[in-house]
Amino acid sequence: MIIHVTDQAGEKHELEGLEGWRVMEVIRDWGLNIKAECGGALSCATCHVYVDPDWLDAVGAPSDEEEDMLDSVGDVRSNSRLSCQILCSDALDGLKLTLAPSAAKD
Repeated sequence: MIIHVTDQAGEKHELEGLEGWRVMEVIRDWGLNIKAECGGALSCATCHVYVDPDWLDAVGAPSDEEEDMLDSVGDVRSNSRLSCQILCSDALDGLKLTLAPSAAKD
């Protein structure tokens, strides 16, 4: 599957992901600017992304726990998600995301 990611500088990347992997893992392993400090344990919000509006239904709504974590960042939007909570699948082939400023390593 392919994930289209726009980084914090506006550069677009086309990443290949494997089914069952967390989107955060794909973004991190391709070396983009994402902290992903907790490794997907849902104990931080450092893999914060904005889901393209056309993909919100396919990705689904965040859990209550994910929303609680998103409330800890200042740049949250209605299309905010934690990329560690999105699993790669054929249904998400072509997914478009933008890395949130709060997810940057620097």
